[in-house]
Amino acid sequence: MKINLKINGVWKEVEIDPSDYLLDVLRREGYLSVKKGCDTGTCGACTVLRDGYPILSCATLAATCDGHEITTAEGIADEMEDYAKMLAGEGAEQCGFCSPGLMVMLYALKKEIENGKVKKTKEDIRRYLIGNLCRCTGYAGQERAIFRYLGVE
Repeated sequence: MKINLKINGVWKEVEIDPSDYLLDVLRREGYLSVKKGCDTGTCGACTVLRDGYPILSCATLAATCDGHEITTAEGIADEMEDYAKMLAGEGAEQCGFCSPGLMVMLYALKKEIENGKVKKTKEDIRRYLIGNLCRCTGYAGQERAIFRYLGVE
């Protein structure tokens, strides 16, 4: 079957099987920032935005996204460049596997803070990002970079 997706600002008609997950469709289309980390929707490595809100692409059937806008880390690379530098500056960028999903979540979080839907406190930020797991770090460096990026003391 064919579906239409607006991926990173470009409309595409994509051939899918009704049982395809969005993660697999995006990777087939060349969006390799979308990672397959756990296949159970618990690690956050596959996070993308659907119409501006974070979803787990490994647990979302592609067919349910027909007509929707999907944003991957490739689509927000310019906006996230400063954060990437801060992450590396804190020594928190190790293997990088979880980084694209975390960046997508951080991008969504920043928008939620700007819209007044999430408070700009350390506690609320930690709660928002809780589903993004990293197997390499102890999260301290990532957290420092996130707080610096968002201007949280």
